[in-house]
Amino acid sequence: MKIDSNKSIVNAPIDKVFEYLKNTENLGELLPKNEVKDFKGTATDCSFKVQGGITISLIQNGLSSNKEIQMVSGEKSPFPFKLSIHLNDLDGKTEGHIAFDGEVNAFLKMMVKKPLTNLFNHMTGELKEVFES
Repeated sequence: MKIDSNKSIVNAPIDKVFEYLKNTENLGELLPKNEVKDFKGTATDCSFKVQGGITISLIQNGLSSNKEIQMVSGEKSPFPFKLSIHLNDLDGKTEGHIAFDGEVNAFLKMMVKKPLTNLFNHMTGELKEVFES
């Protein structure tokens, strides 16, 4: 199952946005407060609970100089997945989006596709807010 979030334009240079996002502890600030509980993060991994008490864990496994942050599912996640944050330089601003690729069966796909799409779109929207304030 593949999901691409909406693209978001952030009013900050790409190197600042990349530095902020590569510290996985900062991802907690992008998550919807009312839907996520028990966020724990370090510089290279994080975990949190979503509705239904499901734990999602992310582990950083690759950085491409200011362009891409690659993450994979941790052992607590309900299914294996890869998540990439893609950044593009736009004359001093940064365009970003999240690409998700998960190994889920058809039944699970029906249950998780919409909430995950909404989550990733929320995160890209929140990233814009972080740099506006």
